[in-house]
Amino acid sequence: MNYKIISDSSSDLLEFSDTSYSTVPLKIITAEKEFTDDTALDTKEMLDYLAKYSGRSGSACPNIDDWKNAFGDAENIFCVTITSGLSGSYSSASAALSEYLEAHPERKGHVIDSLPVGPESALIIEKLSAIIAGGADFDETVRQINEYKKSTHLIFGLRSLHNLAVNGRVSPVVAKLAGILGIRIIGKASNKGILDITNKSRGAEKALSDIIKNMLSNGYNGGKVRIHHCENESAAKILKERLLALHPEASVTIKPANGLCCFYAERGGVLIGYEGSEK
Repeated sequence: MNYKIISDSSSDLLEFSDTSYSTVPLKIITAEKEFTDDTALDTKEMLDYLAKYSGRSGSACPNIDDWKNAFGDAENIFCVTITSGLSGSYSSASAALSEYLEAHPERKGHVIDSLPVGPESALIIEKLSAIIAGGADFDETVRQINEYKKSTHLIFGLRSLHNLAVNGRVSPVVAKLAGILGIRIIGKASNKGILDITNKSRGAEKALSDIIKNMLSNGYNGGKVRIHHCENESAAKILKERLLALHPEASVTIKPANGLCCFYAERGGVLIGYEGSEK
């Protein structure tokens, strides 16, 4: 039986060669323009436009047909979505899968509410692929990935919370602190898939130190780390160097964030997905 993993674009993995895989894009929208979060998106152009745009902006999740079209003829389907606490993507994927399985009752599918976004979702996709490659049947794959999710975490460091505040994701009062006197906002994805602020760090150096302290307090001990950044490769590289100094054997990778993650993280933001202790 063939397997397929489908993620919405919040995972930042628009392409993934280790298994049958595709993404469905979210969109960043304004009153004047729309940006589709796919491989054709120029994130710099989008960020430049948004920096000058004074109106309201937001994001739109994939619709049911987007998900159904991505299923193809797969017999075993796994959908990985942005946290349901930030988007309707989970609901759209669930509705699409329900219709698909009603039309094909002999097939199986499972929707994973990743609870985070970006690099933690990427870790879940990587693990799913490895479980499938190991020959696990569908039900065992569901069991193993649900168990794995208990030990993945997301932490982020942001210079600006403007777009998160405009979209009601964080308090406008907290958002005003970001960027004032060099303050960086450090936060994490909670167990309920919403964003919690953990630190208000003065300066980039303190922010990196606080990120590592948070990771260690959540049980990071040399597991996988995936760092996604929005035009801040220098901070990502420093973070990688410090993590490898602690755990030289660790798998730590860096990649630029794509549209949706750049929209919310904004310029200078870094997002870190990592394996730690059970939540």
